[in-house]
Amino acid sequence: MTVPIDGLRQSLTLAWRTLAQIRHNPRELMDYSVQPLTFVLLFTYVFGGAVAGSPGAYLAFALPGIIVQNALFTTTNTGVGLSTDLTRGVFDRLRSLPIARSAPLAGRIIADMAKQAWSMALLLAAGTAIGFRVGTSPLGVLGAFALLVVVMLAMSWMPVLVGMLVSEPERMMVFGFAVVFPLTFVSNAFVQTSSMPGWLQAWVKVNPVTSLADAIRGLLVAGPVAGPVLESLLWATAIAAVFAPLAVRALRRRV
Repeated sequence: MTVPIDGLRQSLTLAWRTLAQIRHNPRELMDYSVQPLTFVLLFTYVFGGAVAGSPGAYLAFALPGIIVQNALFTTTNTGVGLSTDLTRGVFDRLRSLPIARSAPLAGRIIADMAKQAWSMALLLAAGTAIGFRVGTSPLGVLGAFALLVVVMLAMSWMPVLVGMLVSEPERMMVFGFAVVFPLTFVSNAFVQTSSMPGWLQAWVKVNPVTSLADAIRGLLVAGPVAGPVLESLLWATAIAAVFAPLAVRALRRRV
């Protein structure tokens, strides 16, 4: 039992190291704080009247989608951070220490899950300040937090794999625009599926972002919960089953 406990302790120590670095990285602080707030204000007051008739009505529909969008874009920071550590030799230095081999990767992922929870809490607080109201219960809010963290944990294996493969951290931005951008905007995160052309609706209905947005919406506001939650968890399981082994294999080859 000693080895697993030591590995967990080492992973948590490295996770704290990652979180402590935010104080010295203003850009990352903006990614997790200023950028989410900007999205809430822009989407609510620029698109709210045109899409839903009023900013308040649109906020009730769109805030869960904004939470999902922000969480997905945040996962790219996991890949950027890992790629940065690799190019700067951080992993090589950590490997020379008597710690579990999985600790650096696990620490990065644990830290980023904490950042996900912080971003969601910040978005909920900002939404509440401008008129959003939870229509379910505290248990629903906790369920939304838990679901988002679990699904983003699975989703993060994609940028982790890309971070292992690219030679420069800046190339991770290509992943964000080529994969995350279409996934979030071609979904029902911001507009109703019924407002889209029929051929586009077919993609939106099978898009994992759609099921996650519906699940968060149901847990926070109202609507179906069981179906979207189950679908989101199935997507998370499938994505983790494919990309986690590939990412671990790529990490072993690189370090």
